[in-house]
Amino acid sequence: MSRAAARPCGDIRDDTCYDASLIRHVDAEHPARHCPVDGAAMAGAAPARGADEGGGHEGAARIAVGGTMTGPVPHVVVVDDEPDARAMVGDYLRMHGFEVSLCDGGGALRRRLAEVTPDLIVLDLNMPEEDGLSIVRDLKGRSTISIIMLTATASPIDRVVGLELGADDYLPKPCELRELVARIRSVLRRAAQARGPAPGPAPPEAGIRFGRMLVDTETLRLRDEAGTEQILTRSEFALLKAFLDNPKRVLTRERLLDLADARDPEAFDRAIDVRINRIRKKVEPDPGNPRFIKTVRGMGYVFRPDGD
Repeated sequence: MSRAAARPCGDIRDDTCYDASLIRHVDAEHPARHCPVDGAAMAGAAPARGADEGGGHEGAARIAVGGTMTGPVPHVVVVDDEPDARAMVGDYLRMHGFEVSLCDGGGALRRRLAEVTPDLIVLDLNMPEEDGLSIVRDLKGRSTISIIMLTATASPIDRVVGLELGADDYLPKPCELRELVARIRSVLRRAAQARGPAPGPAPPEAGIRFGRMLVDTETLRLRDEAGTEQILTRSEFALLKAFLDNPKRVLTRERLLDLADARDPEAFDRAIDVRINRIRKKVEPDPGNPRFIKTVRGMGYVFRPDGD
């Protein structure tokens, strides 16, 4: 192709077009801008280590514009049967802060997906071994990985089918690589918004647990492991909390009246026994043979949180 016939691609850092027929054009004044077939580094981009045209770039360089990277590095897989185009896109994406794997077809893509889960796949629809639409159908049937379709010859029907199969965006070839980067970032933003914020740690239980029971100190409810709830009266809750605050300590009836703030002009010691019997019916597996609130003859009661 003569220089007069070629569409100028401009500086590969800013204005490169993604078209395999144009990649072989090299500006003699800027030879470092040429992207060799084997995917080696161009000027300003660190070389990928372990490059494999049929698979991925292991340990791909992570470079961001301005020299800094913030947040996790998005991993993009480029699938194209044209080696020059594949390498050019890969180098451009690395230069703009992405981790990149390169695959020459559906088989190489599946092998790579068995090793890692990328954030996005840039997929050429027109490949000789396997139709790109069948790859889209297969991937979207078993994963949520974002896909951007690229093609030079697909009909409008193919583009519509690809989008209906679940592809997230479409770009015709040739395309400006700056636009491809912008589309990738847009798709990744939408995917992140769809996932929503990462779940935070579970809030602490608003209560005190003993055995298989949880005493909810806010709602005055008693809840077991099966989720069954029982409402505690305020006097029952006050007495049970006195036990919870003083585990494994023998408490006299007099002391329990003070701790539960249960004294009134008509209060007497045996009123505690009545309340404890009501609590036992709610917390004990066998109220007739209590495990948690035990009687200490001649002294009072003791709370055993482990039921021993």
